[in-house]
Amino acid sequence: MSAEAGSVGLRLNALLARAGMEPLGDALVPGFEAYLALFLRWNARLNLSAVRDEEGILSRHFVESIACARALPAGIATLLDFGSGPGLPGIPIALCRPEIAVTLAESQGKKAAFLQEAIRTLGLTAKVHAGRAELLGGPFDCVALRAVDRMAWAVRAGAGLVVPRGWLALMTTRGELTPVQAAAGEEFAWRRPVELPGSEERILALGERRHIDRL
Repeated sequence: MSAEAGSVGLRLNALLARAGMEPLGDALVPGFEAYLALFLRWNARLNLSAVRDEEGILSRHFVESIACARALPAGIATLLDFGSGPGLPGIPIALCRPEIAVTLAESQGKKAAFLQEAIRTLGLTAKVHAGRAELLGGPFDCVALRAVDRMAWAVRAGAGLVVPRGWLALMTTRGELTPVQAAAGEEFAWRRPVELPGSEERILALGERRHIDRL
């Protein structure tokens, strides 16, 4: 491992420790280091994220997405990152949970090109859907949404792509929790929200789609 990779791993693990989370294993550090380097290079040209400094990307984007990956229930085989943007939380999920087949849906062409380059560089088996997520046939065991425009509409669309007994994973705020849960519809039963690191307001809402027989 290079000195730079080691530095990224040390900084990321220090941030995880500060948040009361387990560190990344040595096998995962190179993937996050390569993802950070690619993110910074493309962000300078494409404005992938308003967060532009290394520490901000590590503390806000990476730690939060790692927390999401670890909180996802066991047994998920397929996951859609709805409106993936720069691959958050989908790429960290693909790195941390290799048993999950991740689809990154992004309608903006330049961001979709970044995602294609990211999965190629990182050697991930994730797929990129360069188009509108709601047009995917689905269904998926889990649909994840984070920082999506028109969140309530996106939640409604994403909910329709979840299999019975599957999951919605919504990275949102306490203030938006009730509206986004309502947007998902009555078929979802919600767990107690998971607090995300770095903010008292940011949470992960996990909702399971109940199987409802329609006569």
